[in-house]
Amino acid sequence: MTPLQLRQLTDRIDAALPQTQCTRCGEPDCRRYAQAIAEDRAPINRCPPGGQAGVARLAQITQRPSLPLDPQHGIEAERGVALIDETWCIGCTLCIKACPVDAIIGAPKQMHVVIAADCTGCELCIPVCPVDCIELPAVTSGQTGWAAWSSEQAQQASHRYQTRSQRLERDAHELQQRLAAKAPSKPTGPQVELQGAESTQSEHKRAVIAAAIARARVKAQA
Repeated sequence: MTPLQLRQLTDRIDAALPQTQCTRCGEPDCRRYAQAIAEDRAPINRCPPGGQAGVARLAQITQRPSLPLDPQHGIEAERGVALIDETWCIGCTLCIKACPVDAIIGAPKQMHVVIAADCTGCELCIPVCPVDCIELPAVTSGQTGWAAWSSEQAQQASHRYQTRSQRLERDAHELQQRLAAKAPSKPTGPQVELQGAESTQSEHKRAVIAAAIARARVKAQA
């Protein structure tokens, strides 16, 4: 398979995934799970949000046999939406940082709120909450997998994830630039020569002082 064919297959697989970015498949995001499948490094049955219908989609694209959903990566269930208990929220912002689609808004030491329409139900905010104030009640009335999700929602989640990733990369780059600007510059040219001369003079002074101390000790002993 050529690099172009591999990228095209990855694109098709990625488009068939629900884009919840939950990482339950064992990869950092849906795109990298799609790439792992395309490169034959991962099976097609590790996506609980997609459910058995999702496995069937991937089987059709990859021309592989359909498999039962791997329970080691989770079970097919109703989709939930994160809900923050405002009486317990301490405004630590850890859930905001964990959300892969920027569906949680708030400020340090202020109550956080989930944008329900943007939440993918990934559950990544739950383990990072230090006061256990986040729940994930089901909102799909018994529907699971792709029956509880839509291609439009998946596209929106993918767009929000990409936007967030670009913002984080930009923030990291700007931080590096600020740190580099604050770092002391290394001396060059005449400044280096001056510092070298000062260093040589200091060493000479130390040698003269050491020699004088040695002569004084010899004289005292005599």
